Amino acid sequence: MCRRWPATFTSGRAVRSPGAEAVERVDVCVVGGGIAGLSAAYELHRLGVAFRLFEATDHLGGVILTESLDGFTIDGGPDALLAQKPAAIELCRELGLGDRLQPTLEPRTAYILKQGRLHPLPEASVLGIPTRLAPFARTGLFSAWAKLRFGLDLALPPCRLPPSGDESIGAFFRRRFGPEAVDYLVEPLLATIHAGDVDRLSMRALFPRLLEAEQAGGSLIQTFRRRRTPAPPDGMFRSLPGGLAELTAALVATLPTERVSRNARVETVDQGADAPFIVRTADSVCSASAVILAAPAPVAAGLLGPRNERLAALCREIPHASTATVALTYPRDAVTHPLRGSGFVVPRVEPDVSIIAATWVSSKWPGRAPADQVLLRAFIGGARDPEVLDRTPDDTALTQLAHTDLARILGIAVAPSLARVYRWMGRSPQHEVGHLDRLDAIERRLEETPGLFLTGSSFRSVGIPDCVRDGRATARRAVERTPGAAAAGESEG
Repeated sequence: MCRRWPATFTSGRAVRSPGAEAVERVDVCVVGGGIAGLSAAYELHRLGVAFRLFEATDHLGGVILTESLDGFTIDGGPDALLAQKPAAIELCRELGLGDRLQPTLEPRTAYILKQGRLHPLPEASVLGIPTRLAPFARTGLFSAWAKLRFGLDLALPPCRLPPSGDESIGAFFRRRFGPEAVDYLVEPLLATIHAGDVDRLSMRALFPRLLEAEQAGGSLIQTFRRRRTPAPPDGMFRSLPGGLAELTAALVATLPTERVSRNARVETVDQGADAPFIVRTADSVCSASAVILAAPAPVAAGLLGPRNERLAALCREIPHASTATVALTYPRDAVTHPLRGSGFVVPRVEPDVSIIAATWVSSKWPGRAPADQVLLRAFIGGARDPEVLDRTPDDTALTQLAHTDLARILGIAVAPSLARVYRWMGRSPQHEVGHLDRLDAIERRLEETPGLFLTGSSFRSVGIPDCVRDGRATARRAVERTPGAAAAGESEG
């Protein structure tokens, strides 16, 4: 059952007292037009709540950005929705995009670079955890000792965790499977997903079920054998023919245009006398009963006034990494490698390689490139090389780094025919050991400021589906928890 905002509240109108600046009054202000902020605005609009969304740039969608150039469809940020987490898929269906969802092309093989050669990721594995040992015994990716060390997981008891109940991902997997498992499976896979350092990333924040599985049963191999379900025939990922920007464009199209402001950088979020919050941009003043900050944690920290200095300090403690996506195109006959699969990851221990991973886009998704061309994406930076984007302010230099690695690994003898660089400065939150304790402290501070809410990937969301789910849930909490909302009448539907 939904609750409508109190009918006595003046919403969606600019009110001016004599001699005073015009103040627009709404129920909820959303600061940030990424996927979490758009999802929050969508939910507010669906509930009949007057809202205002401010985005600092001219782009809505955050790291979701798609370009169509010369017959290529290029995602500059993420390119897939994880089907196991249904929130984004369900949203696509609500928006009328269900029939446009596409699975990845076959074969769906991912590769790992070792000593200059690409090795297929062993079959029957979940995040590198074998559910069957035979594929790991056959692979050339590991030494004989490492293969034996994988099997030791079957006999290892649960580890006594520290009082926090947390440890790093690197420490956890070294205990269970040995150092080579971390070097050639866990580290490169997670460097691609989280742009982070596995010896700092938190198990409790990112993989709590694995911690629970170990504490309950010891062996992870046995646990995954018992829980194993057949892999979906159409794979684990989905996208849209026009790239993921189809999703954000459809979201924006549902929102009243007058409620969404681009190039509207919020300067301050203060608490006013006659309304809980005053949100100021260079051109406008908006009062609201609730504010949802859907921006990266350091940005949110900069908006909080002196009353919320401790909350701002906690937000600043969440580190964020910077990455770049470099998209390159080549004639198909100029690439020696068959490109049968989705791409490859690069372990940190591999010398003289600048990229952390590459996606063979034209082999992964249908219709992303002309038939006689290939589209590749390479990823640079993150915790692996945190200064690389500052060292190479020229996009041409980043392009050359990516091309040099791809040419050597894939056998490419020509320069790229098209190159695009997408820099994501401070856009990859690092959920490091202790992250959930910090979030608990943030939640306690938020309880002291009724009507203020945080959402987005900096906090409890990992990936697009989580951001969609949390953005919508945060919008509902804003309606339910703000004083006066519970006394309102029932909404339609």
